[in-house]
Amino acid sequence: MSIYERKLRLTIRTAATFSSGQGAPGLVDREVEHDANGFPYVRGRTLKGLLAESAESLVFALALQDQPQWRDVKDTLFGRPGRGMAEQGTLGIGDAQLPQALRAQLLKARDADPVQFSAASVLESLTAIRRQTAMNPEGGPLRGTLRSMRVLLPYVTLEAPLHFRMTPNDQQLAFLAAAVLDWRRGGTGRNRGRGCLSAVIDDEATTKGLYDSFAKEIAP
Repeated sequence: MSIYERKLRLTIRTAATFSSGQGAPGLVDREVEHDANGFPYVRGRTLKGLLAESAESLVFALALQDQPQWRDVKDTLFGRPGRGMAEQGTLGIGDAQLPQALRAQLLKARDADPVQFSAASVLESLTAIRRQTAMNPEGGPLRGTLRSMRVLLPYVTLEAPLHFRMTPNDQQLAFLAAAVLDWRRGGTGRNRGRGCLSAVIDDEATTKGLYDSFAKEIAP
């Protein structure tokens, strides 16, 4: 049960694929996740895993600066290995979707013109299909290795609710803001330079204020 909520806003900066691993036969080998309206989304579980990776990197860097106390802050938010309630952490993240106002506008446009604003048309307007193949030592394509994937286009913005089972204190929110700002990539191929993104809590001004508090706490 959530007793406190904020919002995570992420903006795609370079083409990115957030996929369940499924494809569309005859069209793409790897499809982005989208709903029946053609609206792309990213599962909250995926977001929490990526953000937890960023938080873990931050904790590691802070420990090198003799500030191990941030481990407890991270564990409180994201949890620890285990299956009990105490190990789950206080932070939950919902699915990231197109902003509500945009979704409403697209659905209204579909009522007026169901062909132009069909689910397929909406999905195609927000995505593109990229193809790649493995290369042989001579620089030519290897037979049978051509693969295609759908990608979210740059500047698509998605929003996800942040749910807290307990009201976070200022230190926890400051640490979360730092982890959010440190989070730079996501999706398939993120370790190969794809899926650049930026994220904020609520908005840029709020995130900056929270991060400034974090910077003061870690200052020598």
